[in-house]
Amino acid sequence: MKQRKILLMYISRVSGHRQATVAISKSLKKFIPDAEVMSINGFGYNYPLLEHVVNAAYMTVIKHTPGVWDYIYDNPRVVKRSANLRKFLNKSSHKKLEKLFREFPADTVICSQAFPCSMVADYKVSRGLKFNLIGTLTDYAPHSYWINDGVDHYIVPSEDTRARFIGKGVSPAKIKAFGIPIRYKFAGRLDKAAVRESLGLDPRIPVVLVMGGGQGLGPMKDAVKELVRMDMPIQLVVVAGANLKLFRWLKKTAPASSRKIVYYDYANNVDELMEAADLIVTKPGGMTTSECLVKGLPMLIINPLPGQEERNANFLLEQGIAVRVNDLVDLADEVEILFKSPERLKAMSRAAYDNGKPHAADDIARLVMGLPSAG
Repeated sequence: MKQRKILLMYISRVSGHRQATVAISKSLKKFIPDAEVMSINGFGYNYPLLEHVVNAAYMTVIKHTPGVWDYIYDNPRVVKRSANLRKFLNKSSHKKLEKLFREFPADTVICSQAFPCSMVADYKVSRGLKFNLIGTLTDYAPHSYWINDGVDHYIVPSEDTRARFIGKGVSPAKIKAFGIPIRYKFAGRLDKAAVRESLGLDPRIPVVLVMGGGQGLGPMKDAVKELVRMDMPIQLVVVAGANLKLFRWLKKTAPASSRKIVYYDYANNVDELMEAADLIVTKPGGMTTSECLVKGLPMLIINPLPGQEERNANFLLEQGIAVRVNDLVDLADEVEILFKSPERLKAMSRAAYDNGKPHAADDIARLVMGLPSAG
């Protein structure tokens, strides 16, 4: 039998897109041990210089003029007006893609971001190629940039997302509501008290986890300041990510604080941190959201980015998984209200579990093999 060759494409090294491909890769190796799996930054491979410019521009926009991104995100007029530019970029990528497929003749390509998916779909159709192309969404709000001829399957986070794609004209047969692929260790249940003790936390005192995604975005420092001022006893676990200023501040602040504060820059035990927590204060990035759902962790949303995160937040609020604070002055009061309403917290946790899809990566591997999903 011919050896399977599977190509995974993401964008940005520190991103949920890349984390999704890591999870998929592990499941592929589990189900198809002899498969050759390659993962690459699809944007960086084709446009290494442009990637730096685009990433810098994106970070500048979301930090300083987020309304611009909100206007651009899935705006039909912008999609229409940018069609020629996207066609140009797709066509200009063909030479490098031809070299890539010559060196690595993949029978399946899985893209966790719309830009490389569009490039590969255009290359596939224009060359009349027959490999299987799978687009895997990592947010709960689909946008039209995903929709391309040549895509065989779309992996979406929820039935609601599936319905939205159908509304955009995608064939229902192409859409699989498997969820966002996350690392398998999140599916396991751990002993909360034991995890807390291993982290140096008191098993009897409520724990709030504060995260801002891999980039450490959002008003995390101000959020920590507000939580430290709370009257009721709580413990904090903070993951700063790439936010070095926040990490340095935590390093100075935590030892002198009257609160127990456990802090990290990057944490490779996020599954344990979520197990230890009673509540997470965060921005609703797709990967963080998916991990919280699987862990049954109630969410308190602050400052979602316009575009995908705003739509993720709407999904979480509609499902009763999260509450939202629009003014950080109200953060401590909202946390206290939740901790004094244990039945409400339990209901939020149940809603999270009900929407969690821990086996998404395995289901994608099963799809690649032509097998039915597990769930």
